[in-house]
Amino acid sequence: MFDYLASSLRLAVPLAYAALGGLYSERSGVLNIALEGMLITGAFASAAATFYTENVWFGVFAALIAGGLVGLLHAFLSVSLRVDQLVSGLAINLVAAGLTSFLARLVFHGSSTQRLVGIEPIMIPGLANIPLIGSLLFQQDILVYLLLTLVFLSTYILFHTSLGLTLRAVGEYPKAAETAGVSVQRVRYIAVVIGGCLVGCGGADLSLVQVKYFAEGMTAGKGFIAIAAIIFGRWHPLGSALACLLFGATEALQLRIQALGVNIPYQFLMMLPYAIAILALIGLAGKCKPPAALGVPYFQQNRGRQ
Repeated sequence: MFDYLASSLRLAVPLAYAALGGLYSERSGVLNIALEGMLITGAFASAAATFYTENVWFGVFAALIAGGLVGLLHAFLSVSLRVDQLVSGLAINLVAAGLTSFLARLVFHGSSTQRLVGIEPIMIPGLANIPLIGSLLFQQDILVYLLLTLVFLSTYILFHTSLGLTLRAVGEYPKAAETAGVSVQRVRYIAVVIGGCLVGCGGADLSLVQVKYFAEGMTAGKGFIAIAAIIFGRWHPLGSALACLLFGATEALQLRIQALGVNIPYQFLMMLPYAIAILALIGLAGKCKPPAALGVPYFQQNRGRQ
């Protein structure tokens, strides 16, 4: 049972980073379908930087920068050029998948790397000795501790600070926010870039913690599951993180069923997390209200109307 819980938490970490990054973007009113592209970019950047430097912290930093740059591209297309946000996100996903595959063959002389230096767990003295919970929560790597901190910090920032109020106002009523002196474009740029950095960190977790190498298509649709987690969590950091834990538990379950050798085609087991995501969204149909201005380009008042 403990192994199952540990696997569920481990598999939920990159999903939660992606969901948290997407949440910042969507709370500002920018639809972010590009989470998959940001994840694979972060995974590749962290693997490449670690491969050349043999230092995982350079790898994490590279993932943050790469994710932020992809976020900047999405913000430029969606906010400045007012390209359809769905089209922008899908285009970034396609370009990121192709570009990382091409670069992987150049950098690693193949579609995947050899074993990389990974991020090792850190045991917190005292807390790690608590039965069950100690081993589960306090013997993790730094990215898990950072994620837990970010989830609660984001909840506080979004719902208990003026910065969070500004971000939510831009996503709900951008015209009213601009009337109050808020630059809608600036806020959306910042939110999408910060979101990209967080998603890139999720990619680093994939390549430096979970598998310790880079392979083409290793994200395997996790960015889209993160989008489902955002909706399932009602655009709330804590709710989205718990939804990611549910999807992580589902993925861990299908892996355990495969390991037990049950006579079920593995393709059916592999689609289990995606089926659960679809069922979750169907159950929330008509019950979940997104930010009012989500996906709607904003035109400044002196140039036109929303």
